[in-house]
Amino acid sequence: MGLFEGTHQQYYEGSDLGNYQFTSLDDVITQFQVAYVGENKIIPKIKRADIAFHAMRALQELSFDTFKSIKSQEIVLPASLQMILPHDYVNYTRILSTDSSGIKHPLYPTRDTQNPFKVKQDSNNNYDFDIDGDVLIPNSNFSSALNSVDDWTKSSSIGANSLGGVDTIGVVNGQLEFSHNVESLQGTPTSRPYAVWQAVDVNGIETMTITADGLSSAAATGKDAGTVRVGLSTLVDFNQTSVTSGYDPNRTNPNLTNASRNGDINIFNLTTIDGESSYIEFSTGNATLTSGTVTEIDVSNETTVYLLITSNGGHDTLGALTGTNAIDNIAVSFDSLSSFLESGGESTTWSNYKSATPSENNNDDYEDDTYWPANGERYGLDPQHAQVNGSYFIDNLKGLIHFSSNCSGKTIVLDYISDSLGTDAEMQVHKFAEEAMYKWIAHAILSTSSLPIHQQLVPRFKKEKFAATRQAKLRLSNIKLEELTQILRGKSKQIKH
Repeated sequence: MGLFEGTHQQYYEGSDLGNYQFTSLDDVITQFQVAYVGENKIIPKIKRADIAFHAMRALQELSFDTFKSIKSQEIVLPASLQMILPHDYVNYTRILSTDSSGIKHPLYPTRDTQNPFKVKQDSNNNYDFDIDGDVLIPNSNFSSALNSVDDWTKSSSIGANSLGGVDTIGVVNGQLEFSHNVESLQGTPTSRPYAVWQAVDVNGIETMTITADGLSSAAATGKDAGTVRVGLSTLVDFNQTSVTSGYDPNRTNPNLTNASRNGDINIFNLTTIDGESSYIEFSTGNATLTSGTVTEIDVSNETTVYLLITSNGGHDTLGALTGTNAIDNIAVSFDSLSSFLESGGESTTWSNYKSATPSENNNDDYEDDTYWPANGERYGLDPQHAQVNGSYFIDNLKGLIHFSSNCSGKTIVLDYISDSLGTDAEMQVHKFAEEAMYKWIAHAILSTSSLPIHQQLVPRFKKEKFAATRQAKLRLSNIKLEELTQILRGKSKQIKH
């Protein structure tokens, strides 16, 4: 049976051109089983999953220095002077720019700058662990109305109740107020518990400290004092289907089977580094705002948490107005030398580098302190700087390539190495290297086996693996005698020094 599938018309009118030179990884695994696994063969018995693991490892390792790197990306460099590393990027081979004629001009890496971690400092240049609440927590002092798009979201089940009162949640006189009225819920006079919340990005933060001012409605005959809490939670789940499946702050009826959990302290599931609760509670019926603090809440294992405010008007057996709870002046500090909140991750070093005119563009006859023009008339020229194409450096921490300002608007080409495991279609082996794959897999399986006979075969297959790999490199180097001869003809020219 031939290896070519389909018709010639299907191939020439299709998009998978040149595919005959490759063998899929699945076929390599199957053919390895046929040739190497079975009775009276090198490997009597092994699971296909084990072969697949070693085959993928072989494909990774051979991709780095044996297979041809054929992956590339092209972008027009935006004003940010940044290019995102591809999803399957492992390392680069070349970074170039292309001109209007399509000719490539190599760019060279600069080792004299970077985008370091920028520590936030105060006006005296001391480390600053405090942050403006409006940076991490938009509208933290309730200077404007609640906005579910930009800052706070409130419980959706709010309105007139069966006893004629109307509950409200909103900003009044610069503070967040919850107005609770008694409602007969399944025959029980009580008030609905409500919530206001917003998601907070805590990536890179170790611990958080929260302070807030709050007041709760006063207790009276037959009526409890109100309770309002501020804290952190990771349990928010707007698709809650049962009491134990999460926490939906939009549920406000406390008497249903799937009841509201806005009054449950367990929704504040994070703890401080001392194991204490992660919320502040105001429940004394204080007539004016008082301050509360919870310190060093551990968020080191989280990327997103919810800053949550809950309010309960209190149980009222007399059917009277339960009163108003309020929160104001939420402030946050964190124990982490962080800068992304302040500048979006941009260091002063990188800002200066991208805004400066590259010294290679200074074509006057005067030396500056970073570069001498490459006009051949000066001593002390450093060849690594003797080019005017532009420069770059790679920030592996953030997955970005940063370019000098003279690259702005140019067409940038990135040639890079992948491990060939990005997608199923990418997991293929050039037929020049197929034998190297078999020897690599066989050596890996034998070297991890505890059978004495396999250990005796390891040195032999180690030699065969290296020999097959060298052979694959020679084949894939694609050296053609005619092309080499044409290049060497230019070597007879006399070079004057």
